[in-house]
Amino acid sequence: MSLERFSLENYRCFREKQEVELGKITIVLGRNNSGKSAVVRALPLLSIGIRGESPNPLDLDLLQGFTPSFADLIHGSSPHGHIRLGVSIGIEDGEAVSAAVEVQNIANQGMQLVSSLEISCGSAMTNLSWIPGIDAYSPEKRAYLVDGHEGKIGFRGLLPDPVDWPDSVGGVRGVTEIIREGFDEIRYLGPFRKTPERFFRSLARTLGSVGYRGERALGMLAADEMYGRGLIGREVNTLLESVLPGWHLEITDVGSGMYVPKLRSVRDPDLVVHIDDVGTGVVQALPIVIQRAADRVEPPAGPVIEIVEEPELHLHPSAHAAIADLYVDAVQESRVRFLVETHSENFLLRLRRRVAERKLAPGDVKIYFVEQVEGAATLRRIEVDALGNLDYWPRGVFAEDFEEVRALADAQANRIDDAR
Repeated sequence: MSLERFSLENYRCFREKQEVELGKITIVLGRNNSGKSAVVRALPLLSIGIRGESPNPLDLDLLQGFTPSFADLIHGSSPHGHIRLGVSIGIEDGEAVSAAVEVQNIANQGMQLVSSLEISCGSAMTNLSWIPGIDAYSPEKRAYLVDGHEGKIGFRGLLPDPVDWPDSVGGVRGVTEIIREGFDEIRYLGPFRKTPERFFRSLARTLGSVGYRGERALGMLAADEMYGRGLIGREVNTLLESVLPGWHLEITDVGSGMYVPKLRSVRDPDLVVHIDDVGTGVVQALPIVIQRAADRVEPPAGPVIEIVEEPELHLHPSAHAAIADLYVDAVQESRVRFLVETHSENFLLRLRRRVAERKLAPGDVKIYFVEQVEGAATLRRIEVDALGNLDYWPRGVFAEDFEEVRALADAQANRIDDAR
């Protein structure tokens, strides 16, 4: 079981319903402030609602890396508005269990509640709708109409508590638990990674995620040196050969449980640079490389969706394609999929090339372009064929090189004419 698609409606800059079908690598493109981050950050939001235990639909205090108010999530920031979210979880034989939920903001009560829910499996469907009344704002259980029958139901996040929900809906036993269990683990790495400290301590043995700012990355390496025979460190240096050629990362134990990270030149072993003295691009890329190395050493037991905003940040364009290849290799080796927001043409070109080389199937790569239409954002799907060609490309996007070269040629021609 895993998440196949999700949908958003009346959410942030998206007024109309938008649906994202997930591939092994899903790319979100668009101009600045178009709504790209809103798309990729919807999954951590859905995760706390689907996998969480809170009686509140969306416990926003649990979000890491970005902390919106509920009104911020509503299109137009309406204080009494709502958002609609949907998920589809794939199960056996091509079947899917889907849930579409509306969350209403009650501004004068400072709270939110699930106002409607539709759960379906194949042709079977169950509808639930909130009945406002005396107990409308009870934090425990509220009155709902379920397929024409009234009852009191409590919630765990966006889904009914199994205690108050029938064991079977449409012939599928424990349907809400299927959605909870089938929703992938979500990792999120934001666009600004933490600057490493000069000295740091080892983490506990558990690996997991590098954190939303990459703040756990070096601690994971130190834990690996202490408990894991340095296997992750060796994988990191293998991966760095493509991203940062000519350098190896070293983690030195300086005693008292403290470690020092350094880069050593492969060509000149006497050339050593402390990690906080290297360029910003290296610091931004290290959590990405360390996460890939950790997954190689200890692959996740279940399906994972890893969200990365601007993996190419502060890197030279020559390294963008190498980062893309890290993701291409990862989807072949593990159960990790990627949802990537990027501004990099080189990143996308490398994925298209890998499709043409048959290292990825066309369906493995899903591309979405966020564009603004009459004051609201929309998602446009861009299809990739077996040769890596695209069926659509937005005008003016990644056209800067061509425009600059043409302008340069015009200026050169004008100067030649003036000289005559």
